[in-house]
Amino acid sequence: MGPEWVSIIALVALFVIGTLLPINMGALAYVAAWLVGVYALDLSEKEILAGVSGDLVLTLIGVTYLFAIARNNGTVDLIVRSAVRAVGGRVALIPWVMFAVTALLTAIGAASPAACAIIGPVALGFAGRYKINPLLMGMFVVHGAQGGGFSPISIYGTITNSVMRENNLPGSEMTVFLASLGVNLAMATVLFFVLGGRRLMSMRADDLDEVPGSGGTPVDDTPRGAPVTEQLHRGGVAVAQRGTGTVTTSQTRALGVRRDQVITLVAFVAVAVVALAFDKNIGFVSITAAVVLAMLSPNQHKDAVKQVAWPTVLLVAGVSTYAAVLTEAKAPEFVGTWAAGLGAAVVGALVLCYVGGVVSAFASSTALLPVIIPIAVPLIANGGIGAATFVAALAIASTIVDVSPFSTNGALMLANRPDSISEPVYYKQILTYSVIVVLAGPLLVWASLILPGW
Repeated sequence: MGPEWVSIIALVALFVIGTLLPINMGALAYVAAWLVGVYALDLSEKEILAGVSGDLVLTLIGVTYLFAIARNNGTVDLIVRSAVRAVGGRVALIPWVMFAVTALLTAIGAASPAACAIIGPVALGFAGRYKINPLLMGMFVVHGAQGGGFSPISIYGTITNSVMRENNLPGSEMTVFLASLGVNLAMATVLFFVLGGRRLMSMRADDLDEVPGSGGTPVDDTPRGAPVTEQLHRGGVAVAQRGTGTVTTSQTRALGVRRDQVITLVAFVAVAVVALAFDKNIGFVSITAAVVLAMLSPNQHKDAVKQVAWPTVLLVAGVSTYAAVLTEAKAPEFVGTWAAGLGAAVVGALVLCYVGGVVSAFASSTALLPVIIPIAVPLIANGGIGAATFVAALAIASTIVDVSPFSTNGALMLANRPDSISEPVYYKQILTYSVIVVLAGPLLVWASLILPGW
């Protein structure tokens, strides 16, 4: 049995075990990477560890650390309330605003993980505050990022169009962009109605900003009975009983904006500008901003680092390490070559769409696109499949699966979950949705883009 088969079987095994048993899949992935790397590929342990995505790990740590500080001083609450006022308090519009803003960021050149890192925590803050399904809100952000991700000036779009030119394929930049936007918009629409969007249409933000215990969401999530100073630090204003110094059920809106919140907002803007306009690593920029804020208020934020989503960091680090081993075993090329050798080109196209979807759910979409598009050249040249639609199908099938908790975007949503849902529950929700997308997404993309022109 060749190393490519060993790596594929190990991938299936770790996925099954991680799904059936309460074991962090990142830990399982490290075990699989070590065993397959050493005994099937004859790699050294240093070579195996070289596959870990340091960029991804740093992004997760930096972003969640920064937003932990922002939650502590009430800045996230401030952003949430301001954005709700901007949409006139219409709760149903909030997910669509998040989709549009994230799509705009990626369309003008932001990296998809950077856009999700900036918008995701704010969007999930809305979900916790206004009783929006966290899965709905998180996936809206990811689908928005992917929807705008193939514009001619975006990172995905630039990579895809460059690979097409290098392989002498007739390109159509707008075909790929509009197809991606359409598919992700359609998926977001389905999600909206399946996950409670109809209920949101009748809701107003003012109806939910009520006194705790009356059915609405309190302005702040500090437990009742917490000291007034803690309530103030967390961004709300409480009415204390005389002589007790504790928070009663008479919470009100925060009065004005404090100096530390202004500084935090400036830090957010600085992170966005430096990361997007100057193309700097979002992880380095975020953790720098977090450290500066922590230095300004060291006592207030001394425990913020404990709020970093360390289980998610382990998950993503382990899976990205195994993804590198999978690539070293040439498993994607093995399956792709087999698909290209099938008798019917249209069937081979479907298989390649699934290869792109499955591999990308565990690895970098940016790294996969330059690999999988050239594999499709024989099918385009000899099978009579249109280049633009085939490449669009491959590109979309390889990126819509970024909702996976093992990809950067999905992991960022998991790491910034609202307090209203536990991490294991949210992880299972994202995992279930990503499995549905991996199983059905490539088929639907193939049926809508490739099959009609066959």
